[in-house]
Amino acid sequence: MIPHGSVKDASEPASSGTRWSPRLWGTLLVLCTVLFLDGLDVSMVGVALPAIQADLGLSTATLQWIVSGYVLGYGGLLLLGGRTADLLGRRRVLLVALAVFAVASLLSVFTDNGTLLIATRFIKGVAAAFTAPAGLSILTTTFPEGPVRNRALGIYTVFGASGFSSGLILGGLLSEFDWRVVFLLPAPLALAALVAGHYLIPHSSERDEGGYDLLGAVTSTGALLLLVFTVVSAPEAGWTSVRTLGSFALVAVLAVSFVAVERRVAHPLVRLSIFRNKLLVSANLSAMAVFGSYVAFQFLVALYLQNVLGWSPLEMALALLPAGLIVAFSGSAMGRLITRYGPARLIALGMVSFIAAYALFLRADAEPRFATVILPTALLLGAGFALAFSSLNSQATAGVADHEQGLASGLVQTSFQIGGAVVLAVSTAIVSDAPVTRGEMPESFRPALLLITAVAALGLVSAVRHWSHRFPGEEAETEPVRELETVA
Repeated sequence: MIPHGSVKDASEPASSGTRWSPRLWGTLLVLCTVLFLDGLDVSMVGVALPAIQADLGLSTATLQWIVSGYVLGYGGLLLLGGRTADLLGRRRVLLVALAVFAVASLLSVFTDNGTLLIATRFIKGVAAAFTAPAGLSILTTTFPEGPVRNRALGIYTVFGASGFSSGLILGGLLSEFDWRVVFLLPAPLALAALVAGHYLIPHSSERDEGGYDLLGAVTSTGALLLLVFTVVSAPEAGWTSVRTLGSFALVAVLAVSFVAVERRVAHPLVRLSIFRNKLLVSANLSAMAVFGSYVAFQFLVALYLQNVLGWSPLEMALALLPAGLIVAFSGSAMGRLITRYGPARLIALGMVSFIAAYALFLRADAEPRFATVILPTALLLGAGFALAFSSLNSQATAGVADHEQGLASGLVQTSFQIGGAVVLAVSTAIVSDAPVTRGEMPESFRPALLLITAVAALGLVSAVRHWSHRFPGEEAETEPVRELETVA
């Protein structure tokens, strides 16, 4: 047990010429485990969906809510999660949310009802909405902006990619045995991170002194939850149906109300002037494009590999595995690349790699073309994520005061989830009317792929606008890690 009153080993300067203390490494490991859990859970469940459908007898429309329920809780509450971390303390919020995540994982194992399973997925999404911004803001306030933070973000990215890669393989293997084990596995990992975080993450006295903006929380959370729900359910209800149009109208009313509240309240949930930070806005737009295009593409690839080519879930996982491996093995170098070239350039190059991957897949047909289409696409996707993910987090939090790091982290994570929900819903609407059968490539796949490619291109446009911007620490020597404040 590490005494709370002694932080010497946690706060020693970390630079190019010194080593990080064991406790500092331990803190980073806990934060990385949280991201690892997120990637692991999402990818495992995606691979296990066919087994869940067969065992519980779910319709395709109900099955997609196992994924969408998580996105609904995650994307809808991220802003509130980030602000809560700033107000109540990032360590406290992270640990409580990890406990909820672990309990929800255990509850998933014992349900035999699709509705209850979707409910536990929603709860896990809500928990992730608090762990994600709290964890990232602990990292960005512990490691100062510049080379040291870039190095930490590079390691952070490795764990995210490793979680996703591991989830693909474990999801394929465990779903062959029993899909319930897929939901059980994250629970002990979350509990281990909770215990380690209790002892390793120091108590911090640095919090925002503002009050609670309850009306802003209600209007923003309501708008985001309703937006995600409307977009996800629109393909089934109809994009021009009364329900869908009415829901979008209500989203607009809630959004306008939120802006009006934030302009007048003394302590806003979201300080609107933060959007004057053009780098933050650009990073958020590119984050929408990255995750939106990829989630929609993965959905199409799953249908293509399993329904058109007849591959098993494990074969599909192995086909996509190179993407995760590239991110995992390149993570240690990304910090140095961000320091040398700046995040904006790497984001732009990452978007180019995504565009090339999606454009290449337009050549896919009913015949398996692993060496010329599937494998090169996976490699390009891996390069895109390796270049863009750490860089997006770095740019989104650059120049933001420590007391608003939770807000900035919540904004970029919200952008990832909202982008994924919107582009997936539109792509699903394009292909939903076309039957996907063995040995036949649906014509609707190509329009959907063109849409996905266009979304990635928009992300590139947003990124190149800041190509020449110089970031703190760019091409500079590494600087010390600030002291981690603790209280007895």
